[in-house]
Amino acid sequence: MPDITTDQVAHLASLARIALTPDEIETLTGELGHIVESVARVSEVATPDIPATSHPIPMQNVFRPDVVGTTLTQEQALSGAPDSDGQRFRVTAILGEEQ
Repeated sequence: MPDITTDQVAHLASLARIALTPDEIETLTGELGHIVESVARVSEVATPDIPATSHPIPMQNVFRPDVVGTTLTQEQALSGAPDSDGQRFRVTAILGEEQ
């Protein structure tokens, strides 16, 4: 497995337009090398008889039946509003001018 070099990290940083100090490049070189080694170890364990997974436990959506229930009337909904025009909520303008 090829090792990650400081020149490679500096090149990648320049491609990504990330300004790194020499100390940061040195630190990232070691960290990226460790990441590459870890991925290589996982790849050694992965075999065709082991299915790929994205989660350690099976996941599924939980659905419930869509049942129409009782709802508020328009008058009931507007009764608790600080201000309304009789048909809808009235709020103050937040973008500058009234429309």
